[in-house]
Amino acid sequence: MCGSRWYPDAVSVLAPFEELIRAYLSLLDNVATFLLTFALVYAVGRFILRPLLGLLLDYRGTERTLREGLESAASFGVIAGALVIGLSLAGLNFILERAAILVAGFTVALGFAAQNVVGNLVSGVFIVTDSTFNIGDWIRWNEQEGVIEDIRFRSTRVRTFDNEVISVPNSELTANAVTNAVFNERLRLTVPVQVNFDDDLDTVVRILADAAAENPDVLERPEPVVRITELGETVEVVASLWIADPDRITYGRVRSEYAREIVDRLEEAGIDLGQANPQALEGEIGVVPKSTADDGGTGFRR
Repeated sequence: MCGSRWYPDAVSVLAPFEELIRAYLSLLDNVATFLLTFALVYAVGRFILRPLLGLLLDYRGTERTLREGLESAASFGVIAGALVIGLSLAGLNFILERAAILVAGFTVALGFAAQNVVGNLVSGVFIVTDSTFNIGDWIRWNEQEGVIEDIRFRSTRVRTFDNEVISVPNSELTANAVTNAVFNERLRLTVPVQVNFDDDLDTVVRILADAAAENPDVLERPEPVVRITELGETVEVVASLWIADPDRITYGRVRSEYAREIVDRLEEAGIDLGQANPQALEGEIGVVPKSTADDGGTGFRR
């Protein structure tokens, strides 16, 4: 009788363990199905869809900035798609449902706690999709300038001409005026010179115009223009030149070569740059005794 009583008790005790083992085995099967599905979907997206997207963007001649943004979004989409498909096929939909609630709550909290970050992300989307704002462009903003090295959804990396790298928040670029110096096919550069009033201005204008016309990097159309722009202690004459396919290196080189050329030609013509004419004082300075002073004690007599 003891044996007959022990056997039902043993079965009743082992039954929960068997159910637990079956539950773990089912979970392991689901996890294995998820991992296999995730790996397959990710491999298809990474090694088939991404290259096809790259070929399509190459065919359409998409700008590098927009291309990198689309490729980054595609990479994120491949991972997200692999997660969703893997969890669905593995029967783990409840994770997606709970994850959706968590993501919604996290998004609300993030919106309040990180408004600047969200603002930079939104600004990054506008910058990436802006065809006038591309990697490799020379830009100026807030009295700073440099060449765009990388555009991300939070910040833009700019290399200055001192070889420093600045990570500029995207919201700063979208909230301020940004000058793209190389967006168009031509760029105007100006070179001011200051001469004296008694110099031959016709000769100055001719020298500046001839030096521009003889420079192979200066365009004939639009034609170089030389004008007198200011009259102060000296006369300011400004030459305006146009160059093609501009970049920061070409701009600096052409401006420097032109400036050196006009300095040499002006010196040969006997024209000194920016030297004010000396003015003589007439009269005599001396000391006058108080008894004979009739000039208010200034000590100045003619």
